[in-house]
Amino acid sequence: MDTVLSNKNDKFKYFRITAIICMIALLLSFAGCDFTGKKNDSANAASSTIIKGSEGIPNINAKAFFMNVWKNTGIYKIIHTQTEAEIAQEKAEKEAVEDAAKIDVFGGKIVPGWQKLLLLAIGFLIVYLGAAKGFEPLLLIPIGFGTILVNIPGAGMGEGPDGMLHIIYNAGVGNEFFPMLIFMGIGAMTDFGPLIANPKTALLGGAAQFGVFATLFGVALMNFLPFIDYNMKQACAVAIIGGADGPTSIYVSAKLAPKMMAVIAVAAYSYMALVPMIQPPIMKLLTTKKERVIKMKQLRPVSKAEKVLFPIVLLIVTILLLPPAAPLIGMLSFGNFIKEAGCVQRLSKTVENELMNIVSILLSLGVGSQMTPEKICNWNSFGIILLGLVAFIIATASGLIMAKIMNLFLKEKINPLIGSAGVSAVPMAARVANKVGMSEDPTNFLLMHAMGPNVAGVIGTAIAAGVFISTYGM
Repeated sequence: MDTVLSNKNDKFKYFRITAIICMIALLLSFAGCDFTGKKNDSANAASSTIIKGSEGIPNINAKAFFMNVWKNTGIYKIIHTQTEAEIAQEKAEKEAVEDAAKIDVFGGKIVPGWQKLLLLAIGFLIVYLGAAKGFEPLLLIPIGFGTILVNIPGAGMGEGPDGMLHIIYNAGVGNEFFPMLIFMGIGAMTDFGPLIANPKTALLGGAAQFGVFATLFGVALMNFLPFIDYNMKQACAVAIIGGADGPTSIYVSAKLAPKMMAVIAVAAYSYMALVPMIQPPIMKLLTTKKERVIKMKQLRPVSKAEKVLFPIVLLIVTILLLPPAAPLIGMLSFGNFIKEAGCVQRLSKTVENELMNIVSILLSLGVGSQMTPEKICNWNSFGIILLGLVAFIIATASGLIMAKIMNLFLKEKINPLIGSAGVSAVPMAARVANKVGMSEDPTNFLLMHAMGPNVAGVIGTAIAAGVFISTYGM
């Protein structure tokens, strides 16, 4: 990452590489499309509803939205005793989701051999970007090798029931197990001190979630195209990519759009890895040099008691107000608590190091194993990739703009660059904000200041996921 961000000789490299990746995705989608001129039923439905396929999903107005959220709070569930009808309905909905997750919508699809060859080439390109260019190698190298291994003709590594990559995916990616462990590891690696010391930076993490919700409108617009077909639940799963949080994207797609989990996971982790390429041009476009050189005062010391109590308070608030987000927030709080408590250092170090490394390898291999032609070479997949990029750009821009707005009212100005760290890519986004700041002024260290909105973004994306699940998935 340092090599890429410090290269000033080619300022448009980021745009070119991102454009190449999107063009590859477009070509793959073009290759897998049917241009016979026939329109399917879902395409004909475009005239009757914006979000096709959502006919069976109740419309959500403001009143219904708040009622759904209220009925999914811990407070409501504590004071309300379920009736037999409600229990039966909840069981039926859960079974329907589980049955949908078992359906392989891509099974039996025949793809040309050259498409596998193209995916092999893309796998090697991903490995090259990670190993030679330093674009988040911890993510890209295993994702790239997963892509290569699953597309080797005749190897069968991604085929069930005995293919290694198939076992990895079913064991931890498709059932939310690995994302939960990743959140536990993130908690053990994260210092919430900067957020506690400067709580107003939480607004920057909240502003970045605008990219998540704005993408819902993008999904609606794309559904006017006859070869794009998303329903409302799928739209929510696609939108969460804007948070640049792979584990959360997998978690939401498993709840709302299990058929699209593969390409959503690939898109989310790809954009997480491309944070050092995508964000700097946006940061420089939306800020002036005067703003980029703003120096912020050193953060106040945060007591041990504050750090220990923070994850507990966060978990209690989540339990009472938004239980659908509790699995993510709960694992994050658990990891952070054992780090800050200090009495179980063996557990903390294991979660932070060995367990995190093992799960990251397996999760990335599992994500790469879904990069197969039948799943990638279609217009819906390209739409996910494109919308994910738009969501991520909007999220980054929203954090920057919120910081500029806050400076209109603050006596002690904040550097707008830290607003870009409001996305949940921890600690990548914070490191990028620091690197761009130091490129303008080598003495301007923004890393700890950027960690405030960065960890707030993790919490914000988990809350957004909880809102989507409580609205459409419960």
